[in-house]
Amino acid sequence: MKIAMGNDHSAVEMKNEIKAYVEAKGYEVVDFGTNSFESCDYPVYGEKVGRAVAAGEADLGILICGTGVGISLAANKVKGVRACVCSEPYSARLSKMHNNSNILAFGARVVGVELAKMIVDQWLEAEFEGGRHQRRVDMIMEIENQ
Repeated sequence: MKIAMGNDHSAVEMKNEIKAYVEAKGYEVVDFGTNSFESCDYPVYGEKVGRAVAAGEADLGILICGTGVGISLAANKVKGVRACVCSEPYSARLSKMHNNSNILAFGARVVGVELAKMIVDQWLEAEFEGGRHQRRVDMIMEIENQ
């Protein structure tokens, strides 16, 4: 499975740690950057990861900025993306099980690395349940098509 990753300047260190963690679990990671600590614009990286996931170039995406909010907002503007911001493992798990999220976002200024690993684990291990949840995901996607 291929995971696209992106981040802004506030999350370079965390991205590198999470990237290594995910790769050690056997996932292929495509790093869309940034790898610079100089101030940059998070929407650039949210869009890059969003487009890669929506186009099928990556199966899933992980985005990290200061809070996870801004970068996820940018990704969610890409048709086909369901990015969620999670600061704890339970929401990450349910975002996949109930909402079929395809991009996980969190904040380097909000969670520590060990908590981030737990969030990633729960999200990657969870599977979409379908059923009544599929109807709701379809409704969300229909809004996007209007």
